[in-house]
Amino acid sequence: MIVDCYTHIWESPGQLGRVVEALRRHSRVPSGRGVGDQEPRANVTRHFAASKAADATIVVGFKSEYLGADISNDTVADYVKTHPERLIGFAGIDPTNRAAALEEIDRATSELCMKGIAISPAAQDLHPSSSNMEAVYEHAESLGLPVMFHQGIQISSECKLEYAQPVLLDAVAREYPKLKIIIAHLGYPWISEALVLLGKHSNVYSDISWLLHQPWEAYQALLSAYQYGVMDKLLFASGFPFNSATESIETLYGLNHLCAGTNFPRIPREALRGIVECDAISRLGIRHEAPRSTTPSEITAEDGANA
Repeated sequence: MIVDCYTHIWESPGQLGRVVEALRRHSRVPSGRGVGDQEPRANVTRHFAASKAADATIVVGFKSEYLGADISNDTVADYVKTHPERLIGFAGIDPTNRAAALEEIDRATSELCMKGIAISPAAQDLHPSSSNMEAVYEHAESLGLPVMFHQGIQISSECKLEYAQPVLLDAVAREYPKLKIIIAHLGYPWISEALVLLGKHSNVYSDISWLLHQPWEAYQALLSAYQYGVMDKLLFASGFPFNSATESIETLYGLNHLCAGTNFPRIPREALRGIVECDAISRLGIRHEAPRSTTPSEITAEDGANA
């Protein structure tokens, strides 16, 4: 089974609020496949086409009053309902208004059939251990909802990096041991912090989206994860619209090509396959009908044969 654990959609870049200008600047930086000269388009047609390699795809909402951003949960849910066997919605929750956040969690789960929530402390100007955040964790834990944290990289100059460090989630993981926590992007650039959390807490996981734009960075991060013994805590993710599932799988299986002609250690192919084929739905306790499993041969003819 292949589950793409982190993707976005939007109808218009304007939904990203004050993030959009930073996104446009970033899209002009040739940092890798999927990031080019034009701002990424994230409409549902492109999303579904880019997700064909995955058996199931998580579509993440995003809300930040602080940045004026709103990829609404209704937008995500309406799309998910078109292919409920393949798509899973995570509600974007902004805990700035505690009561409204808790009400939206209830609405998202009961009316919109969403299976998890996503928050971004740095983009919402809230410390991860603030009382408003803790109210959200407590409610999510009681409902059995995994919580995705957009920690690490923040492209908007207004985001608070002091709230983005993965180490701040150590207290959250201790206080809410039954809460499934997902650190987006392996906490880049604080990868070492994220790896320590994965090893320390049984309820903490991380996706690898964004890293695959930078293969050398991804190789070093995944080699460290392998040597630290936490590869089983890593979740496959493309980070659409910056990459498709197929591109991400090909990049992941090709990381060992960077070692050609060197004495650098290789990451075992089976360890990389373990990320691609991780059943994140079961791992995160998501209640969702199991989709048809995609075999590796359906992804790419090469399938990392040289990895």
